[in-house]
Amino acid sequence: MNIIIKRLLLKGVFLKIRDGRLKKVMDDEAAEFTSSVKFDKNIFESDVKCNIAHTLMLKKEKIVDEKIADKILEALFKLMDEGYDALNFNHCDEDIHIAVENYVIKSTDAYIAGFMHTAKSRNDQVATDIRLSLRIKINEIQISILNFIKSLVELAIKHKHTIFVGYTHLQHGQPITFGHHLMAYAHSLKRDYERLKDSYKRVNLNPLGSGALATTTFPINRELTTKLLGFDSPLENSMDAVSSRDFIVETVSDLAILSSNLCKIAEELILWSSYEFGLIEIADEFSSTSSIMPQKKNPDVSELVRGKSSIITGELVTILMILKGIPYTYNRDLQEVNPHLWNVIENIEAILNVTSKMTLSIKFNKERAMELVYKNFATATDLADLMVKEKKIPFRIAHQIVGRIVNEVNSNNLNFNNIDSEFVDKIAIEITGDSLSLSNDLIKKALDPIENVKSRNVLGGPAPEMVELSAKNLQKFLEKEYKSKS
Repeated sequence: MNIIIKRLLLKGVFLKIRDGRLKKVMDDEAAEFTSSVKFDKNIFESDVKCNIAHTLMLKKEKIVDEKIADKILEALFKLMDEGYDALNFNHCDEDIHIAVENYVIKSTDAYIAGFMHTAKSRNDQVATDIRLSLRIKINEIQISILNFIKSLVELAIKHKHTIFVGYTHLQHGQPITFGHHLMAYAHSLKRDYERLKDSYKRVNLNPLGSGALATTTFPINRELTTKLLGFDSPLENSMDAVSSRDFIVETVSDLAILSSNLCKIAEELILWSSYEFGLIEIADEFSSTSSIMPQKKNPDVSELVRGKSSIITGELVTILMILKGIPYTYNRDLQEVNPHLWNVIENIEAILNVTSKMTLSIKFNKERAMELVYKNFATATDLADLMVKEKKIPFRIAHQIVGRIVNEVNSNNLNFNNIDSEFVDKIAIEITGDSLSLSNDLIKKALDPIENVKSRNVLGGPAPEMVELSAKNLQKFLEKEYKSKS
């Protein structure tokens, strides 16, 4: 037997997995077409860890001789220290798994390295690698989200008294504070964080030991590899384990929602920084100028956030289209999902980080915000509410009266100061036949944006104490989640 093995080693059959079944080498273009090595850098460390865990298990269960296992492990730990650049690739290497195995062969010999693949397929191995790498990226993105939320909450507290006009349909709606608006960003990001946290549960499951599709006849210990690799539990169906990529779809879906929320922030920064709004100035570090118009300060970074967010959604659709027609279990099409996943990760990390820095860099124009909030009747709703509270008339009638008041003011080029008890009664009599006899003090208070905001002290409202309460709740959430990540 030893003589036969030595002869096989001289032929190098352990170096090329094709040699047993196939007589010819793959066509060069076909080899390049099918190779995944250019994208497999993303799973390099995970692949080495996967091999280490598997070899430790083989050793403990006495499936592979202890001395052979130790030599394999020595080579793998050495590779982990040396890093990805220590691998030598050629056109025959279909993927990272072959490249790693070739490294072990070079560090030991083909006979010893050949035992590393005992009771393991590339099918369960790649599924494990992707999950290991993706869970790291999810954690990194979650930390970035938490950091952004933390900074937004701190900024919101500083601006809890800063009057600001809230918009619907991009038209003046009601007075709020800038702090209240920033907290809207923070809460949407909190949900983005929680979506990823929930998806993580379905990412952190162990496919290793499922083999090609039907496990193995070797007495492997899947609980041990699950523990060694930090998974929550093994996947219980081997066919599902090697073929499922729905965890990728779910994660990318979460990231598409995140990118959409970040895009909305970027869009508002673009609007607010325009001359017409004049509410903020984006820092120079996140702006550019025109090559021909020297006065320009363009929000290019925000615009690119808006544009690049479409990449995430596009990749999600691509992944879904790849997966929808694949039968169980492993098919090579699954390989094509990976580049799109890593492209999503690369882009969302960049979008998240730059949006966070840019948003926190802005200078807010309080004077302009106050000017806008006193224009265009942002407090009209409170005048209608006053009529309901004081005179017990239906809100729809109050709504009609105030709507007519706004028309009168606009038609006659008047302003807030012209609205008094007499003015209100004139309109009310036209509509209802009765006067309301509201005091001028009550009308003035209802139309005052500052008083308006203060009075909205309902949970979730823009009143300073409600913004502060919301901020404290988020700070408790942040403290808990940071602790879970440490």
